[in-house]
Amino acid sequence: MFAEVIIPLALPKNYTWAVPVHLQEQVKPGVRVEVGLKQTKRYAGVVKRLHNEKPEFFEPKDILNILDVEPIVYPEQLKLWEWIARYYMCSEGEVMAAALPSHFKLSSETQLVFNEEYGENFEQLDHDEYIVSEALLIKKELKLAEVQQILDSSHVYPVIKRLIDKKVCFVWEALKETYTPRKETFVLLNPVYDNEDELAKLLNEDKKLQRAEKQMELLLSYLHLNKTEGEVSKANLLKKSGASDAQLKGLVDKNILFLEKRNVDRLMYLPRNINIDFTLTPAQQTALEGVNAALAEKPVCLLHGVTSSGKTQVYVKLIEQFVRQGKQVLYLLPEIALTSQVIRRLQRHFGGYIGIYHSKFSQNERLEIWNKVKTGELKIVLGARSSLFLPFSDLGLIVADEEHDTSYKQQDPAPRYHARDGAVYYASLFNAKVLLGSATPSIESYFNAQTQKYGLVQLNERFGGVQLPVIHIIDTKKIMRPEKDKIMITPELQSAIEQSLERNKQVILFQNRRGYSPYQICQSCGWIPQCKHCDVSLTFHKNTNKLHCHYCGTVYPPVYTCMACGSDRFLQRNFGTEKIEEQLEEQFPKYRIARMDVDSVKGKTAHDSLIQQFEQQKLDMLVGTQMVVKGLDFEHVSLVGILDADSILSFADFRVNERAFQLMEQVSGRAGRKDEQGHVLVQVSNTRHPVLGFVQQHDYHSFYLYEIEGRRQFGYPPFTRCILITFKHPIKDVADAAANSIAAGLKTEFGSYLVGPADPIVNRVRNQYLMELLIKLPREAQIIQRCKQQIQEQIAIMHQHQRFRKVVAIVDVDTM
Repeated sequence: MFAEVIIPLALPKNYTWAVPVHLQEQVKPGVRVEVGLKQTKRYAGVVKRLHNEKPEFFEPKDILNILDVEPIVYPEQLKLWEWIARYYMCSEGEVMAAALPSHFKLSSETQLVFNEEYGENFEQLDHDEYIVSEALLIKKELKLAEVQQILDSSHVYPVIKRLIDKKVCFVWEALKETYTPRKETFVLLNPVYDNEDELAKLLNEDKKLQRAEKQMELLLSYLHLNKTEGEVSKANLLKKSGASDAQLKGLVDKNILFLEKRNVDRLMYLPRNINIDFTLTPAQQTALEGVNAALAEKPVCLLHGVTSSGKTQVYVKLIEQFVRQGKQVLYLLPEIALTSQVIRRLQRHFGGYIGIYHSKFSQNERLEIWNKVKTGELKIVLGARSSLFLPFSDLGLIVADEEHDTSYKQQDPAPRYHARDGAVYYASLFNAKVLLGSATPSIESYFNAQTQKYGLVQLNERFGGVQLPVIHIIDTKKIMRPEKDKIMITPELQSAIEQSLERNKQVILFQNRRGYSPYQICQSCGWIPQCKHCDVSLTFHKNTNKLHCHYCGTVYPPVYTCMACGSDRFLQRNFGTEKIEEQLEEQFPKYRIARMDVDSVKGKTAHDSLIQQFEQQKLDMLVGTQMVVKGLDFEHVSLVGILDADSILSFADFRVNERAFQLMEQVSGRAGRKDEQGHVLVQVSNTRHPVLGFVQQHDYHSFYLYEIEGRRQFGYPPFTRCILITFKHPIKDVADAAANSIAAGLKTEFGSYLVGPADPIVNRVRNQYLMELLIKLPREAQIIQRCKQQIQEQIAIMHQHQRFRKVVAIVDVDTM
């Protein structure tokens, strides 16, 4: 018997291993097995399929070990991995590496780390364990390959497993055994005192206890907590009673209280109940009925609802229907940032049925959720794009909220998949339904709805009958500064901010640049400080007093003299969120101002706490990048300012109009969500740009008709499928020649579809020169498949040339 096994490497084909007779009954698709590659390399791979076809061109090695009793993934996940690898032109190993929590992945680069708390007493260990422990004591860390050398054997996993179980060492990343359940100490009353008479006697007549006042207070605190909260943890008891460990130990020594260690979840779950405490408005009810009708006929439905129309409440009602049928639901959001506000809403309605999954969680937390989804214990999962890989057993519905958002597309590393499109395929494996929701749908999704591929439901009125915000355009050409720099806050915007703040309303200001100053320029000769490793200017961050490269992350000291002419006269051009925050603090010293961007929001809970402060009106103004745009719901915001719309409208990209419309419409949607009509002020110099007219009218449909005509004329999606190949090499001529050689190879059959090769706008990043080749293919499956095969063949041919061996070719299907 043979097994096709997926290992976490970028191999073009899955490798095949032989299944030894003694393992044949235990091996099944979805379990992890330990396999060897080359002489010393060891990996934990997932069995994809079992078969009896012996490989023709090589002698397969034996599988070494089985790491799981039960499969860790279901057949549907394996099919999803295969589809993503085939469609997005990567390997199943790369998909596996992205899909599994790191505790499931294992390779011979794995590190063993000595546990200092174990000490040096190795008497209880057997011979092999003793030798490895001695080496660990001396070196503190060992690679798996080093353990194999020490024991002069390749079969070291049983020894390592025993050492981990005995807590002699930990595994860094790697083995499943690194996952240890979280333990917490709980306090219990001696069962003798369950009898009220005995308890009264203890409290009133025990002289020793009455002399120990602090212990008596602690016991009374325990009895109160036990009555109000049920279970009492040691940490909670000591915190609420203000007592010390020694006082608790006194009560334990007297046999009044007992301590018990228990396994607890790392993530706190609420009681499992469904509580839908709202009724839908007539418009929402009509939309829900429309969604149900559309999903009865088609697998996918697009819900196009204006900002603040109450789409989330429609989702909640729909989710309730599926959960009551016993089905699982995946609720996708584009950004981790959005999960904190949405989870609070959903927990109110679904309690402990719901969990969250995203990359900010620790590996242990992710593994707990993985297992809860696999067993069906969690019915609803709220997550970012990586939650698509969770092992659902009975999926009924996927909701992709803010479906237009480009964050659903993975950029680096592979697999460069689009979670929204992956969700549509994944749902089809379960015969599940998909609901896409957005106030500004992507052109592709709206096109699919218009051509009857998807169902379409419109929700055109805001919740509570509130009007859509009024949008004012401010022409910044008329208010240029003396040094011809852009003005940050125009007099008109300043006056509007003052009026809003005086009425105890909140203000959001949007600028899509972080840092203090995007670039500085020498007044004498025009020299601009640039990154040594990338062809981009450096952004000054006042917070760190350093120049940062936003491409490679390198940080430089500030520049005070021009490297070209020696002058010390610099102008800081344009403005980022840091500079705006500083100016607002000068202009509005009485008010509380916060900044929301990648630099200011770090850590798992930082974003959530900032949102909660703003929700609770502990802040008056919020200035931020795209983070403030996406789906957040603040009741008291009456004014939104877009400080530099020109920067959004002037990208060299075929999606620029779509992105600009989405950004401005989404930002404006944060204003006036509850009691009154909001106001949006857009500062822009190119006031005649056609997108601005559509944004002012909140007219998505007219914008779509305008944009789709341009796409049709120039052959861009949704009328074509775009594949972008990026070539990277430290020498520019080599990158150019490699790109041209691939283009020449593709020209015969696909010449009319090629654009380029050409330099991208930023043509050097991290000392690698870049060249791009774009292929715009017609929407015909056979042509697309043939082209993908040709691309892979041409890249393989290119790598045979000595000159191009180190050229990296990155293929991005459906590039954003």
